[in-house]
Amino acid sequence: MPYPPPPRTPSGPRRRSLLASAAGAALLVGCSADPDTGAGGASATARARARAARDSGELLEHYDAVLAAHPGLAARLRPLRTQVAAHAHAFGGGTKPAPATPSTSRTPVPATEKDALAGLAAAERSLADQRAKDLLEVPGETARLLASVAAAGAAHAYLLAGAAG
Repeated sequence: MPYPPPPRTPSGPRRRSLLASAAGAALLVGCSADPDTGAGGASATARARARAARDSGELLEHYDAVLAAHPGLAARLRPLRTQVAAHAHAFGGGTKPAPATPSTSRTPVPATEKDALAGLAAAERSLADQRAKDLLEVPGETARLLASVAAAGAAHAYLLAGAAG
């Protein structure tokens, strides 16, 4: 007894495949659209970037105060200070402020180099922790920038703590 011929399958895509493809494409477009352009997202992103720029500027002032009070630390601190200035600029901060003098600094500087380095390490660690929390509140590129700068701050804290010890 011969077997019946197999059912004829139409060539080309089926309706279900087309619908699934269209739904997948719509999801991809929704996921890849710039999340920073949403009504609430733009203001939250702008606030986060402004706060990050301000925080980096304050940290930069702290570096400048330590450098002014302890010029012997310049070789160790200049590369880290340069990165902090780049972070401030990346968040939209202004130009690099002039190095502070001990009398014009808002940040008190400890008398010993070891304590000054420990203070910088604590400031870097605290700011890195804050940025790690803040990145959960912002979308896309700003979150990636905060994560990168938080990681750099944690590395700075590690290097400064090792130099202070």
